[in-house]
Amino acid sequence: MRSNALIGIILIVLGVLVLTYHGFTYNSRDTIVDIGPIKATAVREHSVPLPPIIGGLALAGGLAVLLMGRKD
Repeated sequence: MRSNALIGIILIVLGVLVLTYHGFTYNSRDTIVDIGPIKATAVREHSVPLPPIIGGLALAGGLAVLLMGRKD
């Protein structure tokens, strides 16, 4: 498999994933109070949205790379 075809397939897969999931979330543990032996922490959830236009562009770019590779 040529490198252009591999890049095209990866872009298509990433584009479909972005269009499907619209972003991801992750948790972080923050220290609220730290006084001697007393410690209090909180788990906070953060969200990272991914616009659908990024998924569409990745999908279109992957298709373009695959189609350009066939002309060779």
